[in-house]
Amino acid sequence: MRVKKLLLPLWLILLTGCDPVFMLPGGKLSGSTAEIPADWSLLREIDTIQLETRPADPYSVNIWAIGLGQLIYVHAGANHASWVQHMEADPRVRLRVGDQIYDLLAERVTGTDEFAQFADAYEVKYDRRPRNENVAEAYLFRLRAPG
Repeated sequence: MRVKKLLLPLWLILLTGCDPVFMLPGGKLSGSTAEIPADWSLLREIDTIQLETRPADPYSVNIWAIGLGQLIYVHAGANHASWVQHMEADPRVRLRVGDQIYDLLAERVTGTDEFAQFADAYEVKYDRRPRNENVAEAYLFRLRAPG
């Protein structure tokens, strides 16, 4: 029985390649590099996207995202997760929506007005408020085009 439990994660990795599966992180995302859209309203209809951090040793996760105009927001609440730590060390990220890959930069949100706009959009999309709305404690990042 123990062998079966150990083989399941290996089987999932082989099945999916390097892409994240449910709550399990993955590696480098696959897909076609695409031009960054002028407006991320396409995310209104998509619950979960894939975010890749740490370009030197890619680490990717499935995550909820909010698109507001030219910016995308990803939120970890007060969880200083691995992907949050990676973005703090190196802001270069890749985002996959469908089979399209977008190269972006991550910046932590520290302003209460911007956080409030994100939280309102989050509530509209997901029918709930973010878990932690204290901007000083929460890890909210805006993703934007480089340059």
